[in-house]
Amino acid sequence: MDFQYSSSCYTLQTMDGIILIGPICAGKSTLAALLEKGLHLPRIEVDELRWQYFNDIGYSEDEARRIFQSQGNLGVLRYSKPFEAQMVEKVLAEHPKKIIDMGAGHSVYDRPEDFERVSKALSPYKHVILVLPSPDAGRSIAVLNKRFAKLLRSENIESTPEMMQLNEDFVRNPSNAKLAKRTIYTEGKSPQECCAEIIDWIERSGN
Repeated sequence: MDFQYSSSCYTLQTMDGIILIGPICAGKSTLAALLEKGLHLPRIEVDELRWQYFNDIGYSEDEARRIFQSQGNLGVLRYSKPFEAQMVEKVLAEHPKKIIDMGAGHSVYDRPEDFERVSKALSPYKHVILVLPSPDAGRSIAVLNKRFAKLLRSENIESTPEMMQLNEDFVRNPSNAKLAKRTIYTEGKSPQECCAEIIDWIERSGN
C-alpha cells in the first residue's frame, strides 16, 4: 500500500528537511522513498553523491590505495573520515528542504574534530532521525547483520568478520545518538507505520 499523508495544518514550506541517519540495512532508504512519495519533497541519497563530492574536495584514490596496501581497510576508513565530514557539510548546505538519506558511516566519527564539524552542520535541522531496529543494541546488531548478510549474498559477495563488525561499530558508537533529534525503532512495524510515526512527530513538534 502506498503511503500518503495530508493535513491542513502541515506546511511543507516551513520545514527545513528530514535527515535520516543510522547503520547499514537500518531501512533509511526505504523510509526516505516513502517519505518522498508521501510528502512530495525531493530526496537525495548521499551515497550516490559521494564520489562527486570527494573528487571536488581533494580525496585521492591513489593515496587511498597506497594506504590500503600498508594499513588495510581501517587505514582507508581513517583517511576518508575528514572528507566525509566535509562532504556532509556541503550536502546540507547545497540541498536544503529535502529528505536526505545519509550513508551509514556519514554520521559516525571517532575524531572529535570530525564529529564537531558534522554536529555543527546538523544543528540547525530539527528533524534528524536515527533509524534502528530496537532500543537494545545487541538486538539491533543481530537484526542488522542478518539483513546485511542477506544483502551481500544477493550480490554474490562473501561476508567477512570485518564486514559484520561494521554494524556493531556503528550501533555502539555514540555519534548517532548525539546527532539525532529523534530515534525511530522499526522492529515489528511496517515501513508505512514508521513513516506515519515520523510525520506525527514532525507535526506535533511544530514542524
